[in-house]
Amino acid sequence: MTGRATADGAMRAAVLTGPGRIRIEQVPRPAPAPGQVRIRLEGCGVCASNLTPWSGPDWMSFPTRPGDLGHEGWGVIDALGDGVEGLAIGQRVAALSYRSYAEYDLAEADAVLPLPEQLSGQPLPGEPLGCAMNIFRRSEISEGQTVAIIGVGFLGAILTRLASDAGARVIAISRRPFSLEVARRMGAAETIVMDDHTAIIERVKELTGGAFCERVIEAVGYQWPLDLAAELTRERGRLIVAGYHQDGPRQVNMWLWNWRGLDVINAHERDPKVYMAGIREAVDALASGRLDPRSLYTHSYPLERLDDALNATRDRPDGFLKALVTFA
Repeated sequence: MTGRATADGAMRAAVLTGPGRIRIEQVPRPAPAPGQVRIRLEGCGVCASNLTPWSGPDWMSFPTRPGDLGHEGWGVIDALGDGVEGLAIGQRVAALSYRSYAEYDLAEADAVLPLPEQLSGQPLPGEPLGCAMNIFRRSEISEGQTVAIIGVGFLGAILTRLASDAGARVIAISRRPFSLEVARRMGAAETIVMDDHTAIIERVKELTGGAFCERVIEAVGYQWPLDLAAELTRERGRLIVAGYHQDGPRQVNMWLWNWRGLDVINAHERDPKVYMAGIREAVDALASGRLDPRSLYTHSYPLERLDDALNATRDRPDGFLKALVTFA
């Protein structure tokens, strides 16, 4: 089956109607334009980057378009636009698309990755997995290094596993006992509660014989963890900014950055080709068994409870790490 689809039938989609409020609407299924595919979604991850729009800042416009904010979707291709080659209806895929809080979404054909049979039935929010792989690549972590990871959510947990498997000694720093237990399961050699700025610095200094860390990954997205990251990076070390800083400007201790000669990497990507390279690398790691994130998907919600999923992502109740919205 090939060819352009029409907007046949309806679908359920989430619409944000105001700060902290959603409505589930019946809307027409979108039709793929030339070069696009339509995906019948199995699920979509919930990203912490959704939380600022969810809070209703001044720049946010309500109501949103159906499905907006969802960008971690996976599912099955059910329609092809004209000119699409190399993809087929019925293929299970991860996709880089942007309105996946809905039963169907559209994606450019070159932003779709077919999934191997080994991953059949597994959740696969490709975008955050690809982000982790891209951050790891840009961190240039190697055997024998000491790596501090500040913030052990889903991203920090994946990076802990990748760094540990590369032969690095990982010091995981996070505020919740549950997150620190996850870090230990993912290979962290040391864990530190993120509660006292000076005490953390002194503990890392002790663990590293005063040298601090060759690599420090900040994966929280707030001012204090960014300040802490610089303090924990050794001379000529690399500070990697992986946290999503979207609540205002940041200040940095340029004296310290300058004196220690730090390399500072903003590990966020915006090029879809780079995103897709990371997703492809992640899928290969999952299919080979080198990486298994399934234990990190701690909460699942139907679309009608997207508000609960967003609130849990914000409030992080005990035992929470990553929420998925799933479709029957």
